Amino acid sequence: MATPTRYDCLVIGSGQGGNPVATAFAKKGKTTALVERTHIGGCCINEGCTPTKTPIASGRVAYHMRREADYAIDMPVGENGSIVSAMQKREASSTDSNTLSVQMNEGSVRRITADAIFINTGEGPSKLRLAGVESIFPERRLDSISIQELDEVPKHLLIIGGGYVALEFGQLFRRFDAEVIIVQRSKQLLPREDPDIAASMLEIFREDGITVLLSTTPLIVTSPRPEIRPSEGKDFTISGSHILSAAGRTLNTDKLNLNAAGVETTPSSHIKGNERLETSVPGIWALGDVKGPPAFTHISYDNFRIIQRNVLKPTLPKLTTTDRLIRYVYYTEPQLAHVGLHAHEARTQFPQKKIQTAKMRMAWVARALETDESRGGRGRRDGADHGVLLPWAGRGRAQEVGADGDDGEGALQRSAKRDMGASEFGGKLE
Repeated sequence: MATPTRYDCLVIGSGQGGNPVATAFAKKGKTTALVERTHIGGCCINEGCTPTKTPIASGRVAYHMRREADYAIDMPVGENGSIVSAMQKREASSTDSNTLSVQMNEGSVRRITADAIFINTGEGPSKLRLAGVESIFPERRLDSISIQELDEVPKHLLIIGGGYVALEFGQLFRRFDAEVIIVQRSKQLLPREDPDIAASMLEIFREDGITVLLSTTPLIVTSPRPEIRPSEGKDFTISGSHILSAAGRTLNTDKLNLNAAGVETTPSSHIKGNERLETSVPGIWALGDVKGPPAFTHISYDNFRIIQRNVLKPTLPKLTTTDRLIRYVYYTEPQLAHVGLHAHEARTQFPQKKIQTAKMRMAWVARALETDESRGGRGRRDGADHGVLLPWAGRGRAQEVGADGDDGEGALQRSAKRDMGASEFGGKLE
């Protein structure tokens, strides 16, 4: 067997954490190898954050064109559009704790070893596990990637799931004139959010003409075109032209052979890591989605920041993930932005503390009224020894808040960092 090529640094996965890790090591004069199975840049820039924002922007334009009368404008409304994307390939698997076998494009296998190994392989859309799903024409069986490759708008889109993918694509295709039904097993949309926030989003989606079925479990799919028989106390059938699987994501660790490397995983198959992102094997780190939630691009990049400091600048104080203030946004309209703890998390973590909530409807915000975008609201929760933010749904347009929910989220994060109380935030205290 050929002697493995030795590098100082080996990065598995070219995601938003892996790319900057490889670049940082190379700039330090370290010999560096970057192994990527699909495409450089990972999910975010190829099939996630970046490409999805373009059709979402198109959907927003279509929505406002239909509301031309609300803005005293009279112009013809055009037809729907289409969406596109692209790819490439290489695979790695462990043979021991610091050696990898890499399957090259042309079929050859290279063995690589390194002093420092960083795993950033991410996740992909889960397959729809539903009896009869294979009977559906493949081009009508969609996930978050293939739905972006459609060259026509589905006439009737059935969506299984009620999280990010379901809401963002559901609203997008509704704005392109598709009939949309969301089938959600949970009793609310967005199961991780507080009930009042989820209820607000549900009201907005139904107002947009989207059918949402809650506490509904799909049982079986039949016919070459999607027909779902769910259960909600009694059986009934839902028909559509296409079906979108939006009920979770699957880790890209199936080919890594982590057991051979001695890398420990959780029951959910995420790689176990400490607050410094170190795994159970010295010299191996895990960053991004593969190490467990929260699974966000900016978290993956922040993991890079931690690794860069701790590994490449060892004389400086160590950085960790402890008490990291997490922020995220659902790119619906209105957007739903969140920073810090949810209300149910605050009550669980601080049971002896008095928790106060300030709520403000966007209908009370002058800018929202001026632009006729007043759906949703803002919230802030205070308690324990510092302020903690409650989610905020709305097109944040007020005083210190920017034009959209993601801009307002930054202002809310800054207020949390300076411990601004609920009474300062304004709105109705509860």
